[in-house]
Amino acid sequence: MEEDFKHMVRIARKDVDGNKPVAHAIADIKGVGIALSGAIISQMGLDLDQKIGYLPDDTINKIEDAIRDPKKVNVPDWMLNRRNDYETGKTEHLIESDLIMRLRDDLNRMKKIRSYKGRRHEVGLPVRGQRTKATFRKGSSVGVSRRRG
Repeated sequence: MEEDFKHMVRIARKDVDGNKPVAHAIADIKGVGIALSGAIISQMGLDLDQKIGYLPDDTINKIEDAIRDPKKVNVPDWMLNRRNDYETGKTEHLIESDLIMRLRDDLNRMKKIRSYKGRRHEVGLPVRGQRTKATFRKGSSVGVSRRRG
């Protein structure tokens, strides 16, 4: 049994630790949280507490396919991270570099059309309505300077 153990497992262009449980190892992939990984694992009928290093290669390939398209394993649409995409109108799930590029494109689009959120992103202020009197203080105007004398 010990010779079948893999210390590093490659899933979706990411190396994950083979000693981690399956749900936590899948959650290490950017764009996949613990809830989505648990849903994928339970829909596939695997044990959540099993270490990912003991899984055979064909099971890991099935997990990778499920991560790329969670709809194949009947994960509900509300768990996906791109619902009703702005450009295509489709519901899909993005991971790793695809997710990073799409988020960067979204921010650039908001900045280009000069939306409220885009302008707040440009100047580095909070976007979602937080107060700014006491928090988000950075720059040269932070603090009080005492007069010497």
